[in-house]
Amino acid sequence: MVSLTVTRAWPRLHLPGIAVAAAAVAMALVVSRFLPALSPAIIAVTAGAAFHNLGWLHERLRPGLQFVAKRVLRTAIVLLGLQIALPQVLTLGGPTLLIVAAATGLTFLVTPPLGRWLRVAPGTALLIAAGVSICGASAIAAVHESADSDDDDVASALGVITVYGTAAIVALPLLAGWLGLTGRQLGVWAGAAVHEVAQVAAIGAASGAAVLGVAITAKLARVVLLAPIAAFTTLRASACRVPVRQGKRPPIMPLFVAGFLAMVVVRSLGVLPEALTSAVTPVTSVLLAAALFGLGTNIDVRKLARGGRAVLLGGISTALITGLSLAGVALLV
Repeated sequence: MVSLTVTRAWPRLHLPGIAVAAAAVAMALVVSRFLPALSPAIIAVTAGAAFHNLGWLHERLRPGLQFVAKRVLRTAIVLLGLQIALPQVLTLGGPTLLIVAAATGLTFLVTPPLGRWLRVAPGTALLIAAGVSICGASAIAAVHESADSDDDDVASALGVITVYGTAAIVALPLLAGWLGLTGRQLGVWAGAAVHEVAQVAAIGAASGAAVLGVAITAKLARVVLLAPIAAFTTLRASACRVPVRQGKRPPIMPLFVAGFLAMVVVRSLGVLPEALTSAVTPVTSVLLAAALFGLGTNIDVRKLARGGRAVLLGGISTALITGLSLAGVALLV
């Protein structure tokens, strides 16, 4: 009887927030068509922040927004794995993969200690490290599920990532021209350094099809690292906690991250037809946008403005991955 009551109450509690998220995603998709340098996910995060800071976030909307920020997010991350074919990633060659792995790994490891030095909250520093080193907002959301971080940490990290990732769209091509980089070098650099897939695509599209292909493939090589880094984060967080029951430990890898890996394997084996995997890509984009709108409603601009140390940490971390990947490109590509 209780279960039936809960089932009947679920639509009444959740549908208002889900409907608002759906409307926000529709708006984000339209805006992204006119501004392709901005992904629907980034537009949705910004819209969520505006929704909160303009005072439009009614309490009735919170259950539905929490649902899309958690449950829908996990589904989107699982489906994200279908965009990654390991044979395609391996065509980059050993030197490029080494650049990607070294820049990603060092940035992720160095950013949290820098955060402690700058007195940034540990959760915020960890999420900034994930967002800068792996794949922007998606990585922040995934690592948030694996670590001891709260909504304020997510809000700070998302704000920082949005600012620096958008600036990279303009900065990297200008710097590449000034430094005299070849098209392939620019593609590798963009894929290894820029936060969001859509931002990498914007840089590549403005520089030619050859650059675009290299840049996106290098970026997807970074996205593959989401699974081991999420597992590492879970292990580190569980080591700092006392288990609820003696002898019972949390799983090494969250179930949705295991699902992400499974989808990478499925795509790599060619089990599914290309038409199906291609059709899943826009669905994944829509689900991620919805989830990130939900997360964006936690961003308080006044708190972010007061969090100057987090903004500084994001800038240092971005400069670190940009510099490391540029050095690798200059030496190995």
